[in-house]
Amino acid sequence: MAVELCLLLLLLCGSTVSEVQPLHKPPPGTLDFGFVPAKTYDTNAYHEPGPIGILFRLVHTFLYLVQPNSFPQDLIKKLTQQKFGNVQSDYQKAIYYEIGFIVSAALGLLFVLLLPLVGLCFCMCRCCDNCGGEMHQRQKKNADCRRGCFAMFLFVASLIISIGVLCAYAANQHLTSQVRGAKNLVHSNFKDLRIFLNDTPGQIDYLVSQYNTTKNKALSDLNNVGPLLGSRVQERFAKEVRPALDAALTMAGAIRETKEALENVSVSVEVLQEGTERLHSNLTDVKIHLSNTLSDSACSAAQAASTCNVIRNSLNQLNINANFSGLPGVSAQLAKVNDVLKIDLSSLVQKGYAAFNDTPDLVLNQTRNILSDIKNLLDLIGSNITSFTQMLPVQKVLADLTIYLTQSEAYVQDYFPLVEQYDFYRWLGCLILCCMVILILVFYYLGLLCGTCGYDKHASPTTRGCISNTGGNFLMAGVGFSFLFSWVLMITVVITFVTGGNVEKLVCEPFEDRTLFKVLDTPYLLNRHWRNYLSAIVLKNPDINLTFEKVYSDCKENKGIYTTLHLENLFNINEFLNISMYTEDVSLKIEHINVNLSNVVLLDEIGKRNLLDFSSSGIDGINFAAYLTEINKSVTKVDLLSFANDLEARADQLPKGALENALKGHANSIRMIHNQQVVPLEQAMTVKKYVKARSTLNQSIRLLQRTSSEFMVKVRNVISAVDAAQFLISNDASLVIIQETKKYMDMIIGYFEQYVEWVKESITMEVAACKPIANVIDTAVDIFLCSYVIDSVNSFWFGLGGCSIFLIPAIICAVKLSKYYRRMDTEDVYDDMENGNNGYHKEHLYGIHNPVMTSSVEQW
Repeated sequence: MAVELCLLLLLLCGSTVSEVQPLHKPPPGTLDFGFVPAKTYDTNAYHEPGPIGILFRLVHTFLYLVQPNSFPQDLIKKLTQQKFGNVQSDYQKAIYYEIGFIVSAALGLLFVLLLPLVGLCFCMCRCCDNCGGEMHQRQKKNADCRRGCFAMFLFVASLIISIGVLCAYAANQHLTSQVRGAKNLVHSNFKDLRIFLNDTPGQIDYLVSQYNTTKNKALSDLNNVGPLLGSRVQERFAKEVRPALDAALTMAGAIRETKEALENVSVSVEVLQEGTERLHSNLTDVKIHLSNTLSDSACSAAQAASTCNVIRNSLNQLNINANFSGLPGVSAQLAKVNDVLKIDLSSLVQKGYAAFNDTPDLVLNQTRNILSDIKNLLDLIGSNITSFTQMLPVQKVLADLTIYLTQSEAYVQDYFPLVEQYDFYRWLGCLILCCMVILILVFYYLGLLCGTCGYDKHASPTTRGCISNTGGNFLMAGVGFSFLFSWVLMITVVITFVTGGNVEKLVCEPFEDRTLFKVLDTPYLLNRHWRNYLSAIVLKNPDINLTFEKVYSDCKENKGIYTTLHLENLFNINEFLNISMYTEDVSLKIEHINVNLSNVVLLDEIGKRNLLDFSSSGIDGINFAAYLTEINKSVTKVDLLSFANDLEARADQLPKGALENALKGHANSIRMIHNQQVVPLEQAMTVKKYVKARSTLNQSIRLLQRTSSEFMVKVRNVISAVDAAQFLISNDASLVIIQETKKYMDMIIGYFEQYVEWVKESITMEVAACKPIANVIDTAVDIFLCSYVIDSVNSFWFGLGGCSIFLIPAIICAVKLSKYYRRMDTEDVYDDMENGNNGYHKEHLYGIHNPVMTSSVEQW
């Protein structure tokens, strides 16, 4: 009943998981659901025995020597299935596996039977003055060596027995202390189980509450449908729309630049015409004056005639070279461009930008009703999840499980004093056994101490001192108690050895390497009608592959019990919470979103007509070659400064007089004209030709020449691009909106899929993590049974068995050694020639009655 209640509670963990496969991948954003609340379990299912662990490992090594065979899985399976014994080979395999224990137990039983019998025979034999019972010691030359060897062997044997009894006592104390400390371990396990039960509902509530995170994110995106969906639609059209509008805006700027260039041309031509006309007038006056001067009679002289003729022939060079008066005007083109600029094309293009940028707001305004329906649907999903969790009998299941757990804990608490009481009896019995060995050791050690200290090598056997004699008596007392207690010790050793050794080899070691679970997972082992016993008990379906090993391993890894016990086979989640149904409803709602972009106008007909009027403004008809020809000409045909210098040089060739002075005056006039008129004109032309910061004639003409040939093509391209973008918006908007709406729907649905995947992962790894169950198993088997009980029991029989075995050489050595310590009644008689004796010790010399001497004398 308790198992079923526990499973019912754990089934609740799956109530928020859908088995539907994800419809759309991947979700664009990752939601943060936080961490499932979980407390830390107190139980540490690991036992460190401490220094006595060395003894435990030594015992394990001994058991491996006794029983090196691997775990007999086949034999255990046959025995469990009650098929054992049908074949003779089964008995042979069992005997072969247990041969080490059988031989050891047989030797122990032989020890139990023979040693008391030998002791009885030994006592009867000594009573008949045999077997060393006669109080007479024969004198031998190596007596001292034999006595020393026996004493040493007895001491070594006693020392080994002492170590054995210390091991047995330590194991006995360790078991008692661990049993007393097991109460805290049991309490810790019950505490973890209580935490396990109490935390599970909170974890489930946390999973359910995190639906609000999903819903809030979805609502946030729905409220921002304009920036999200509208921006996506806008970006799809932006690849065509923005370049077209940018080109139209660039063309509007080009129109303004063209107007400025035409104005610069007109102004520059007027300035240049005025300058050249004034220069032409001044040069004409200089020529007339020079001509009049050359008509003077002084030029008729032979010395001046040739010079005057040269000067007269060069007067034609005093004339302007660049004539800007004959250039065609640009007033007609400027007038047409001004007419075009009366319409603000930039403003029209900005209106197109504004209409296109209003797409997110347009989407938001046209989807208000549908978004309201979707929000209601999300609230309905949350209400269904909450109502479903309230329908499950969580509190009742928790109450039943808590009652069962409380009763179990009370049962353990009630019977634990009884366990401690029985453990006290066991401890007392083991202590008595240890005291038996200690009593024997006390006699042996006292015998060695008294015998060794009281021995006088100059004393004869009949004259040994009291201390030496007492030592011999102690040794014989130890021998007597050895015969009395040895069989009790060995019976205890055999029983504990067979029991503890087999539990170690058949339970503890297979549990450690999990071979025991593989045996339990054998099909039809525990029930011949069930393939898998655990799944039949838990899931009521023996065909589901639910194994003890897998459950234990998952719980050791602290996985959720929903996954560990494969509860999805018992609990059909889709029947209670089908997320796919809600996602389909949300998808249908989102698919009904229909955005109309027909009101978006990028550039109206007025703007297009304005562009066409600009392209037909006649700028391409300007005679750019004539302008560039005049601009590239020098201002005068000759360099006036050079002409003036040359004129002055020729004047110096004339005789001194009025003619020379007049020519030099004309040269100065020419220099003045050069400095005042030619130089400024050349500077102006140079500046307007090379400095881009000023709108010069040269720059403007070249700009107009460069751009005029492209205006018609550019205008057509701009209009074509705008028409193409407008066509895309008008005709392909529905398809683009459907595609982007689907992506938007995928994003919204992706939040639900993230929530479902997170719930699945949480239930798998975090919700109702079954670490306490594995801890209970480890505590019961690995720690309490194997580490506390079996290791201590095995160490006890190991120490006590060593004591029992070494009692045999100790008995032999003690019997032999006691002869050298005890005072004899008679001794060997021999002739002492140095004292004048006839081969016997004289009675009056030693003061001890010598029956041999007496009888000899009497016979004599």
